[in-house]
Amino acid sequence: MSRPRNAAATKAALLEAAAKLFGERGFDRTTVRDIASLAGVNQALLFRYFGSKDALFATVLATQSRELLEDSPAEHLLRNVLLRMMDEKPRPEDHPLHAVLRSSHHDSAAEVVRRQLGEEYARALSSLTDAEDAALRADLVLAWVVGIGVLRSVFGKQPLAEADPAKVAALVAQAASVLLERTDSG
Repeated sequence: MSRPRNAAATKAALLEAAAKLFGERGFDRTTVRDIASLAGVNQALLFRYFGSKDALFATVLATQSRELLEDSPAEHLLRNVLLRMMDEKPRPEDHPLHAVLRSSHHDSAAEVVRRQLGEEYARALSSLTDAEDAALRADLVLAWVVGIGVLRSVFGKQPLAEADPAKVAALVAQAASVLLERTDSG
């Protein structure tokens, strides 16, 4: 399947294909060839537009993170992240945490997580408290979210794996309001 020459459409197709495959397979098991094939383009275009698989992964995570951050006022961010992460019919490309969890053992992926996800989410969450240790409080909440994702999605730990996402999000937001006073806990 070939596409008309349109740089923006080609980049978008590569990003969409990469998000899907990284979410399903993780970084290591996703090949440049598979991404290009799913996008319907030659793999040389991936290198032309993104430079490397690592750079494409970083772009995918940054794009998804930014979209979620832009779509969620800070006080709703925790709840919205949890609800998306726990969607009963998850599409791996819908949330960067799926790709992160499947790729966290890869050094460049871990660096992307620290830089793109950690800093941006921590900055948004730390804005929800006036405490001196706001950054630490935000990191604690982020660690909890990642832990919930691992237990639910990776290990299938019961009863969390089958718990109602709205109930989990409400309980976590309520508990997190001790650390982040302006978190929407309802």
